[in-house]
This record gives sequence, C-alpha cells and structure tokens, in this order.
Amino acid sequence: MTAVIQRVSSASVTVDDKVIGSIGTGYLILLGVMDGDGKAQAELLAKKTAELRINEDENGKMNLSLNQINGEALVVSQFTLCADVSHGRRPSFTPSAPPQEAEKLYEYFCDQLYLNGVAKVETGSFGADMQVSLVNNGPVTMLLDTDIWERKH
Repeated sequence: MTAVIQRVSSASVTVDDKVIGSIGTGYLILLGVMDGDGKAQAELLAKKTAELRINEDENGKMNLSLNQINGEALVVSQFTLCADVSHGRRPSFTPSAPPQEAEKLYEYFCDQLYLNGVAKVETGSFGADMQVSLVNNGPVTMLLDTDIWERKH
C-alpha cells in the first residue's frame, strides 16, 4: 500500500461540481492499493500516518503528529500510484489491486485512521473523476510505502 501524504492548511475533493469532502489543517492522503495488499498493510499505514510527526511544534520543529494537533484527514483513492513505468512510456496499472478489493481496503484504511485517533476523516469517491484542491503547508510531502517497510524486517 502506498500513500502520498501532504501536510495541508486545507483540502477538498469535488465530483460533478459538488464538494464531497473537505478538511482544514491536516493531511491530504492519496492512497494506492497494490495487488496483494491486505488489512495488515492498511493497519500499519494508518497507524504510521496518524503518528507521523511532521507538524511543527512551538519551536518550528517537525515534532507533532496529526493527533497531537487535532488534525484532519482527506483520503483520496489514487490507483495511478500503483503504476509500473519500468518498460516503455505508457504506464501499466496491473500492479494495482482489483477495484472491488481496493475499495474495501481503502474504506478499511479510512476506518483505521479513525481508530488510531484521527478525529475527522473525509473521503473522495472511489473510482470517480475527482478534482482535488489543496493548500500545501510547507510544502511538506511524504511518500509512505508498506512494501519498503516489510522488506526491511
């Protein structure tokens, strides 16, 4: 499971000219579910995300987690994060999980964020054509990948 996490002052997602999710201070999370991912990866990624200390403390140091600042999360499904671009110029999306499986894990990840203390979790619309707006704070952007963590153990 792969996530691009952007620290934001605000973010929203729009479908068919209607805002369906929006947050204030927190993280915009673009989530890619890979074939073979399961609940264990979603749980690991949600815990790491909720506890990731990339928010500034009173001294301007990245030292506070999302929970410590009472931050919010906007999670947007992003199967293109799973693209394989190792051959040719056109991306292959075969590494991504099948849509029904990916949607279940996407929803499970969102539930896990809440269970890990994130007070407000908003979502996009799985599989929809979405327009995402954000004010990146910093800018601070992190790439989290459970495959990399699992290989190190």
